[in-house]
Amino acid sequence: MKTTSIEPFFATLKAANPSPQTELEYTNVFELLSAVLLSAQATDVGVNKATRKLFPVANTPQAILDLGLEGLEGYIKTIGLYRSKAKHLMQTCQILVERHGGQVPRTREELEALPGVGRKTANVVLNVAFGEPTMAVDTHIFRVGNRTGLAPGKTPLAVEMQLMKRVPPAYAVDSHHWLILLGRYVCQARKPRCWECVVASYCDYSPKTPAPAAGKR
Repeated sequence: MKTTSIEPFFATLKAANPSPQTELEYTNVFELLSAVLLSAQATDVGVNKATRKLFPVANTPQAILDLGLEGLEGYIKTIGLYRSKAKHLMQTCQILVERHGGQVPRTREELEALPGVGRKTANVVLNVAFGEPTMAVDTHIFRVGNRTGLAPGKTPLAVEMQLMKRVPPAYAVDSHHWLILLGRYVCQARKPRCWECVVASYCDYSPKTPAPAAGKR
């Protein structure tokens, strides 16, 4: 993607969705951290179904600890890898209570020190909860970065570093959401819906996918 196309690319995404939000449901920072931890290799829809039952019962580190491991597993067993995720969440809650007064820390180093919390999860929490211009590169952003030519890279970290350099500061905080939504609903893996894409004119992908014939969508 040409450097001159980047600003209008994001300006167009902003015009179409001025205030993008995560699709994970949460009411406090701990709920957000928990939901993101649970979302690894799972859909936001699936995580939300489980947390709608879990969070009304336990939405603080101590409340999760009080449930016990088996109790927690009972709420999240519909999520893939739920046993390991339950273990990590319990360990994280223990650390939050013992070292952070039950609060979610605000630094990358402290977040990544929590069990089950990697760079991507830390970036989501820093961005969504604390408004920092971080870039959590999931499969959608990785695909969009490479396919559009916005941020080519062979690894998620390489794409993240490219995006941090190329996204204009005015769009930095919200760009993570725009790119995820673009990849999830339009720039899909098997067949990108180029005919519906508002930023197709700035994208390097070629040839663009034509609109399907009527009745075949």
